[in-house]
Amino acid sequence: MPIFRLPAEPLFPDPELAEDEGLLAIGGDLSPERLVTAYSLGIFPWYGQDEPILWWSPDPRLVLLPERLHVSRSLRRTLRRERYAVTLDEAFSDVVAACAEQERPGQNGTWITDDMHRAYVRLHEIGLAHSVEVWDDDALVGGVYGVCLGSIFFGESMFARATDASKVGFVRLVEQLARWGIDLIDCQVHTDHLVSLGAEEWPRKRFLAALEKALQEETRSGPWSFEPSSCPVVS
Repeated sequence: MPIFRLPAEPLFPDPELAEDEGLLAIGGDLSPERLVTAYSLGIFPWYGQDEPILWWSPDPRLVLLPERLHVSRSLRRTLRRERYAVTLDEAFSDVVAACAEQERPGQNGTWITDDMHRAYVRLHEIGLAHSVEVWDDDALVGGVYGVCLGSIFFGESMFARATDASKVGFVRLVEQLARWGIDLIDCQVHTDHLVSLGAEEWPRKRFLAALEKALQEETRSGPWSFEPSSCPVVS
């Protein structure tokens, strides 16, 4: 399959034309218009420092349905102890920066470049990108960030500086998304960490069909905050 070079306009080729590993296109920019177009087509940017912008649509696609969320016994104990405080959209830029600094097995450096950081802050400012913050007193010890369109949340990255911190944030995020009717979470590519939380692989065709349906729903723009519920997913 060819790798497409993007034009100046925020346009993309059919994601089904991506290479086996998911690489579809090169170039373009990280403007809000292009990013929203990309996510709406099941495409996302992923590239390293000093590389051109690369755009991906992997097959299979890792997704999580809120009702399939798996919480281990030890994580349930952590949640019940309420060791950490969890907030939404209170420190977006700090969460992105911490995700960039997170060391990951088999990864040299980070794909969250300065340009990527600025691009997602712009999406946050217009209410489409959101963060979960996990606090131990005043210290930011974990977090997650991503993009929401319609009834789908596209998870971008997470970090932890304390035991189970990112998992606590992720579980509380999934609970809130379920309460809002956001019933599909895109996890992009396989990681053992996300699979342990209940994520599963879908063929790209199935994901794109679900994405098209999700985009028919109204987008819940930010800023977000947690809403109390008498029936949490995990208690």
